[in-house]
Amino acid sequence: MARVLMIGAGGVGTVVAKKCAQNDSVFTELMIASRTKAKCDKIADEIKQYFPESKTVVTTAKVDADNVPELVALINEYKPELVINVALPYQDLTIMDACLETGVHYLDTANYEPRDVAKFEYSWQWAYRERFEQAGLMALLGCGFDPGATNVFTAYHAKHYFDEIHYLDIVDCNNGDHGKAFATNFNPEINIREITANGRYYENGQWVETQPLEIAQDIYYPKVTTRKSYVLYHEELESLVINFPTIKRARFWMTFGEQYIKHLTVLQNIGMTSIEPINYNGMQIAPLEFLKAVLPAPESLSAGYTGQTCIGVQAKGIKDGKEVVHFVYNVKDHAECHREVQAQGVSYTTGVPAMIGAMLMINKVWFKAGVYNVEEFDPDPFIAEMNKWGLPVDELAGIELVK
Repeated sequence: MARVLMIGAGGVGTVVAKKCAQNDSVFTELMIASRTKAKCDKIADEIKQYFPESKTVVTTAKVDADNVPELVALINEYKPELVINVALPYQDLTIMDACLETGVHYLDTANYEPRDVAKFEYSWQWAYRERFEQAGLMALLGCGFDPGATNVFTAYHAKHYFDEIHYLDIVDCNNGDHGKAFATNFNPEINIREITANGRYYENGQWVETQPLEIAQDIYYPKVTTRKSYVLYHEELESLVINFPTIKRARFWMTFGEQYIKHLTVLQNIGMTSIEPINYNGMQIAPLEFLKAVLPAPESLSAGYTGQTCIGVQAKGIKDGKEVVHFVYNVKDHAECHREVQAQGVSYTTGVPAMIGAMLMINKVWFKAGVYNVEEFDPDPFIAEMNKWGLPVDELAGIELVK
């Protein structure tokens, strides 16, 4: 049915490609492209090995996602209907530029952030709205799990359970064990920038800034455990408080173990998490980039990873004049993910929604010209596909898990 180009060949890209290969009636042709072609070839070889019945025609290519002319040349040569961007967030704008120049639809899983500033927001990508609309093209932003499925869960709450959502809490627990002293579950550079930045949450029409990991509470994650969870700033909050204007407070919570925080504190204290380049033997290098190079790659953590993830959204508000609280969530087992697609659960929970969003765009279930966040579409088809493609959705009514 569709020819798709995927840019990026890390842990999430591995999952996206393999789920596309499983869904071969929609994704009939797939090109995997990255700066390191060997990583693309490895994914293609694993698809042949683990999914020999797939009819998806998989090819690979080398491309520098920072280079618009190079991207344009590849897109014009391959002629995809859609580009799935699972490269670095620094590269969102160059890939969007290339899609506009070549007349191709666009999807990503994380919003743009500048390489030299630890700041991420949607303003840069929302600025493309008019150009995509005039070109008759669609760009779907943040279609991973958080952001992505969490936005869908919020829209699902609003459609089915609330007249007004007043309090929104997004919670993300990784109760897994990869056996490493210190490692990150997605790109170390992006992960550490996110955690070491100041926290931020929305309350009464304004953003409240906190120190990193300043606010914490114990939260029960259904079917998994109770874990200490910390307030971070996360990008989906920015679009959700706009698209659901009755929200009075919105927060994002994530779990971190004591050992993780201890290692991160030491690394931060000695300057290893800095993004400011230093001169080392005549070369300019950011300490965080070096740290990324010595830490385990997220895709290498899969084998032997135990435990579960639990990610969900708690909403409180009003329905038919009464106060209501409701929780929508998914639990995923790391070992189960490895058996299916040779990936750990954090990559899996991000990659599957990207495939689903791409499928809904290709099938014109979710489609209109312009730049959109996922909560701006009907959540029901997305929820149905999550249940079908390995991310079963559960609900819990009437119990307030987050205070």
